[in-house]
Amino acid sequence: MSASLDEWWPRLSQESRDWLIANNGDAVPARVISSVTDAGGVVSADAWWVGQSGPTGFYLSDEAIDWIEAVANGETPGPRGDS
Repeated sequence: MSASLDEWWPRLSQESRDWLIANNGDAVPARVISSVTDAGGVVSADAWWVGQSGPTGFYLSDEAIDWIEAVANGETPGPRGDS
């Protein structure tokens, strides 16, 4: 089972967290996806934080983008019940 975003986020490298905050909503590069999987996130269609993946790249879900925006704004978003 995949860790939820709120579980793998603190395990990401600072560089990956900074990239996700600065580029929130953009296609996520392979190096950041690798960092996410190393931190326990499994990229699967049933994970709430996974958005589209296709020829233009991998994207986080709208809900994950909102979660990261809240973190960037100094808020503490609550955990999700599913991965």
